[in-house]
Amino acid sequence: MQYEIDFTQLLTKQFKVEYQKRDKSGIYGFTQQYLTYNSNKIEGSGLGESQIASLFNTGSIMSDGEIIVAKDIEEATGHFAMFNHMLETLDEELSQKLIKEFHYKLKSGVFEDMSNGYPIGEYKNRKNIVGIIETTLPEEVDGRMTELLEVYRKLDKPSLSDIAVFHSNYEQIHPFQDGNGRTGRMILFRECLKNRYVPIIITEDQKQEYYYALQEMQTNCNSEPLLQLFKAEQQDYFDLAKDFVIPTSNKSIEMRIKEAKAVYDRKRK
Repeated sequence: MQYEIDFTQLLTKQFKVEYQKRDKSGIYGFTQQYLTYNSNKIEGSGLGESQIASLFNTGSIMSDGEIIVAKDIEEATGHFAMFNHMLETLDEELSQKLIKEFHYKLKSGVFEDMSNGYPIGEYKNRKNIVGIIETTLPEEVDGRMTELLEVYRKLDKPSLSDIAVFHSNYEQIHPFQDGNGRTGRMILFRECLKNRYVPIIITEDQKQEYYYALQEMQTNCNSEPLLQLFKAEQQDYFDLAKDFVIPTSNKSIEMRIKEAKAVYDRKRK
């Protein structure tokens, strides 16, 4: 849809400008905080939205008598670094090397993972599970990831459905000892942005719907719940982000996006 192309071009440009200037007051800062809070919260982080915002903006957290788990802080700051690396490498082809770099950015400062002997920036060396889904054995991960990326890279322009299939397969492979959900959702955000779709941020309040949709895809090859969730989360992010991105003085762009979006919404009904 044209409105998505117009919007994501502006969004990408604004991300890069604000990141380079270390401007935390616009869409870059908002998205860092929103994505980090929700993606970590899905994985059980105890940090609240205001604490994530404080950590991002000041590097510190006010606890108000709460017990703060060190791992939650380490993973939040790692998530900030992973998002930055995603922006820096947005023009690169998605690869195993890049995915491992995302994991390294997320996990290299997490003491608990290192003390447990978890590989950082490398694929898992022990079997793991996720719910009732059987994940790939460590010795098979490299081959499965090679196959997954080869199929994906043959697509001229991945559709939203293609990206959903990739995300579901990645989560089922579960290539890392820990951090699969967060790296997978970062890849999801990146591939939407790169291919000019409104990015997807799975919010913490949609956690159960998200897990159900992944299970439907992985066990029944039913993509509809995941696609519907993705489209709803795209709409939510667009509504939150548009005023950060579209200049109020630029009525031509604003009207073009609104008109194209109205057509898009009518077709969805």
